[in-house]
Amino acid sequence: MGAPPNKPPDMLFVPEKERQELLLMFQDSKPAGHPGITKTLTSISRLFWWPTIQQDVRLFVLACQVCARRKTSKTLPIGLLQSLPTPKRPWSHLSMDFIVDLPKSKGHTVVLTVVDRFSKMAHFVPLPKLPTAKELAVVFAREIVRIHGVPSEIVSDRGAPFFSRFWRDFCAEMGVRLAFSSAYHPQTNWAAERENQGLEQYIRCFTTQQQDNWSELLPWAEYARNNAINETTGHSPFSAIYGFFPPALPLQFAEQAIPALDEHLTQLQEIWRQIRENMERDVAVQKRKADRHRLQAPSYNVGDRVWLSTRNVKLRVPSMKMAPRFIGPYKIIRRVIPVAYALALPKHLRLHNVFHTSLLKPLLCNRYTQVVPPHPPVQVDGETEYEVRKVLDSRLFRGALQYLVDRVGYGPEDRSWIPASNMSASRLVRAFHASHPDRPGGRPATHPGGRPATRPGGRPATCPVGRPVASRGEGGTVTLGASSLSSVLEGSMSDAAR
Repeated sequence: MGAPPNKPPDMLFVPEKERQELLLMFQDSKPAGHPGITKTLTSISRLFWWPTIQQDVRLFVLACQVCARRKTSKTLPIGLLQSLPTPKRPWSHLSMDFIVDLPKSKGHTVVLTVVDRFSKMAHFVPLPKLPTAKELAVVFAREIVRIHGVPSEIVSDRGAPFFSRFWRDFCAEMGVRLAFSSAYHPQTNWAAERENQGLEQYIRCFTTQQQDNWSELLPWAEYARNNAINETTGHSPFSAIYGFFPPALPLQFAEQAIPALDEHLTQLQEIWRQIRENMERDVAVQKRKADRHRLQAPSYNVGDRVWLSTRNVKLRVPSMKMAPRFIGPYKIIRRVIPVAYALALPKHLRLHNVFHTSLLKPLLCNRYTQVVPPHPPVQVDGETEYEVRKVLDSRLFRGALQYLVDRVGYGPEDRSWIPASNMSASRLVRAFHASHPDRPGGRPATHPGGRPATRPGGRPATCPVGRPVASRGEGGTVTLGASSLSSVLEGSMSDAAR
């Protein structure tokens, strides 16, 4: 095929069958370094030309999975603000959270924060430790239900006490609806998060040098907080609940006129009406201001595949600075709300699978998309085994030697600890211990008393010598017993190949 007549002078025309190879050279090579759409187009346009060069460069870069995984997103936060509904009365809709890992004060190390989303009244309950679900139910009945009655809804994160079966059944029996925030999106429970910040600020102002008196400050912090005017409601929590202002100082003992009952109720209803109007107006203002700095979230359908941000995912890599910025792609299995989706995640990630759309990025598909499927398992002597690229670390777990392995065709999110008895990668194991002789398995491990550590069965916990397997490539890949990997691989990236 000859060059079109409109070809610019001093430019080389690229036939269609050669274009993808040229794009790979200028985008996906070490001298190029994945520079992006504009720089790739500029570099190619210095010497080469074809009629659809701009469109092809754009589609090729957008379909580049290395860029999708490794580059940080530079767009505004995705997803417009979704405000919680405005309550109609005090203590019907609550927010709850914990402040943990505090220095011990009178035997307490944890604070339970409970906030009424209508009046903004807060209670701070000191606890000796993070409670179990049963202990939380007792505290909640004693400190909240006893005083304010049973609420209609509780917003919280997905911490162990709140997400446990006991707590969910306990609230269901009382008719309380539980609303959980999505993974790594604390803005959903912002009322309690904001109260935690205010409480921590109060304690910093008055605590001792040893920081051991904070539990004694909680009643005063609660009093000061509930007696202050709230910017959203325009009233203090005390006036919103009781209809009057308590004295701010202990010396103010002037008697206050107490209105008649009907007048008092009328006054409270007027205060609540003003609070609802102020809250609705404030919510509208907050949404308008927040949406100026956000982008409309894309609408995903069940079955679509998306990349998941690693901002809050702990990968087994030496440094997160060089780790992929996104992992996946993973299939969407459910739309929870317009800005939250449930993903089909591998079980070994141990993450709650509902994520805000700001942590997701669509898998862009066009004619240049090349999804590389994971290497399938191989059959060795009737056993299904997976290929190992490298042994990364070793440890003794409950007396048994394990290796952290990187498998061929899988990302760092799929690295896992494998029992040494399942390994048949003797050459890679020896190479690892040659570089890390002090890691477990490099030399016979001993107990403090000098007795060699053994696995069940009495065999010393040293690296087993497996049968050699033919190497492939300079990495010298070998195989790994897959009997313990069936659950690990379930729902993995292999789904992205379909």
